[in-house]
Amino acid sequence: MAIEKELLDQLLAGRDPNEVFAKDGLLDDLKKALSERILNAELDEHLEDENSEGNANRHNGHSRKSVLTGTSKMTLTIPRDRAGTFDPKLIAKYQRRFPDFDDKIISMYARGMTVREIRGHLEELYGIDVSPDLISAVTDAVLEEVAEWQNRPLDAVYPLVFFDAIRVKIRDEGFVRNKAVYIALGILPDGTKEILGIWIEQTEGAKFWLRVMNELKSRGVADVLIAVVDGLKGFPEAINAVFPQTVVQTCIVHLIRHSLEFVSWKDRKPVVPALRAIYRAKDAEAGMKALEDFEAGYWGQRYPAITQSWRRNWQHVVPFFAFPESVRRIIYTTNAIEALNSKLRRAVRTRGHFPSDDAAMKLLYLVLNHAAEDWKRPPREWFEAKTQFAVVFGERFVSQ
Repeated sequence: MAIEKELLDQLLAGRDPNEVFAKDGLLDDLKKALSERILNAELDEHLEDENSEGNANRHNGHSRKSVLTGTSKMTLTIPRDRAGTFDPKLIAKYQRRFPDFDDKIISMYARGMTVREIRGHLEELYGIDVSPDLISAVTDAVLEEVAEWQNRPLDAVYPLVFFDAIRVKIRDEGFVRNKAVYIALGILPDGTKEILGIWIEQTEGAKFWLRVMNELKSRGVADVLIAVVDGLKGFPEAINAVFPQTVVQTCIVHLIRHSLEFVSWKDRKPVVPALRAIYRAKDAEAGMKALEDFEAGYWGQRYPAITQSWRRNWQHVVPFFAFPESVRRIIYTTNAIEALNSKLRRAVRTRGHFPSDDAAMKLLYLVLNHAAEDWKRPPREWFEAKTQFAVVFGERFVSQ
């Protein structure tokens, strides 16, 4: 609904345009006036309902209440009823913050800002002094949402699932320990991405991964066509115990990146094309021949650890060569989990360590879901790859 020009002129008359959006300016005045108008309308409706039921109730003055909004601290005049049964919907009896204020805090927290940075930001922009306890209370409310999200039902079939881990420091029993955060990113048959879950563990192994696989199965996953992993201990045995038809594939992106860790900075640029000849070979036999050529060549002799790494992982590199080029490309160029890890590391780096597993989970969940908001469409490579998936996997691939 458009606001009439005459009303806008009346509101702006005699005001400095530069102060309209400033603290205690026109916008704050309007928010206060509208809030009090809504509260009075709510009380009128409440009294009508009570009196229609035969209860004698009426207005009983007002009380003052300070609430935090997204732009300022605002003092509202709250209407009261004599029976004390009125509980406003706009701002409940014991509520001290508008929902948009909580949303602002959660959004800043999800972008990796610390409690101290959020306090400073609110103070600088809006002149609001917010306690660390309040910020923690707002973000702690996310934990219930996390528990519900972590147990939500999942789709039956995922053509691709990427499993990866990052290390974070978490205080546990008085000590700061290095714990692993495991993330599962699924690609649906239509090419869209979905984070299946987050798990925090100090150690990994077959028992841990078996628990994760059984959890995914109990949430509705019936089949995973290809699981892409990076040397996660005990993972191949665990996933094949629950999903026996799943192809376990070593992540080519990680393998290349791991190879470059052995290479000096000045040599990395020429080494990459030499490695490309291995994973772009037409089949496993040609790939092994390219690996042997690399081993015998200048770079293989200079950096023998690269060849050793590829040979150790060759069992889980071989499945890659059975797929058409379009499927291979989706595996090694659409490793979206790397982009997620980058966002997570950036958010974690500002904190040093977390006081608990819950504190870590809270931030990781918010960062991941904030990143997921940018997933608007499937990657370009998917349109060709899904046809190949349908051919290679037949009825196991259910296109949507």
